[in-house]
Amino acid sequence: MKEVLNKLFKYQSLEKSEAKDILSNLASGKYNNSQMAAFLTVYLMRNITVEELSGFRDAMLELCVRVPAKGYNAIDLCGTGGDGKDTFNISTISSFVVAGSDQVVAKHGNYGVSSVCGSSNVLEYFGCKFTNEPDTIQRSFDEAKISFLHAPLFHPAMKNVAPVRKELGVKTFFNMLGPMVNPAFPENQLVGVFNLELARLYGYIYQETDKNFIILHSLDGYDEVSLTGNFKYIINRKEGVMSPEDLGFDRVQPQDLAGGETVKDSAGIFTDILENRGTAAQNNAVLINAGLAIATGKSIPFPEGIAQARESLESGRALKRFKKFLEINK
Repeated sequence: MKEVLNKLFKYQSLEKSEAKDILSNLASGKYNNSQMAAFLTVYLMRNITVEELSGFRDAMLELCVRVPAKGYNAIDLCGTGGDGKDTFNISTISSFVVAGSDQVVAKHGNYGVSSVCGSSNVLEYFGCKFTNEPDTIQRSFDEAKISFLHAPLFHPAMKNVAPVRKELGVKTFFNMLGPMVNPAFPENQLVGVFNLELARLYGYIYQETDKNFIILHSLDGYDEVSLTGNFKYIINRKEGVMSPEDLGFDRVQPQDLAGGETVKDSAGIFTDILENRGTAAQNNAVLINAGLAIATGKSIPFPEGIAQARESLESGRALKRFKKFLEINK
């Protein structure tokens, strides 16, 4: 690791094979905490390259506990986190709205590192028991149309580095990796990223896969469509910028998306939205992200996907999926 760190401190980059080997060594516990912390923080001081990110991804996927999800045409809604916005759990709530439209969701998630409440925190609060047991995961796909894949149970590298990430308390390249290392290998993906550079990196990498994908970044810094301003999207080989008004939504204020100061606060917002008691701003932030995911998974126009998301939420089908999910996963 000393040689690797010296190389990186000289602003040299890693080859794809080097990056893959280092992640494999992280997973096997070859490095101590100080070495891991130094390695993780390098990428806070310079941008990661396509080769490095691809190598890290390949190692994670090679080592992961694979989920039997073939044939479901599943989608994952997963943001990188690390945007520092402390919003409520938009992508997680959106996942249940998507499931309510009968689009199967393989939701990859973890505890919050740079935010109060990650997807794993809020689902655990509701009594969800995380598992990598194939029968439970498939039952959840079949009956609830959604399974939750708690990252440390599927990725040895994430498990080994988790204490260091928690102590650092800042975003690292593991935030960048999270969405692209789903152990279910879903055919479809909605990815929210925290800056334009990462959106471009993801675009390069995903265009080399056979995934049906959409990459999203709100231009004022959110790793999702926030409705606080315009957003960038990249879909397979097409990209552009849209405004909330383009899809029939009003703009909202940042404070309208606040996630609260505790996991309990976040869980309250979660329940309010699924029970149709959310504010207009909260509901709309969920609807636009869920709608774009549905449109991606079903290969339909954005407005049609948003209409299906609205029907899922307002009819109570999203809440029904959530209750069934908890019943299976408690």
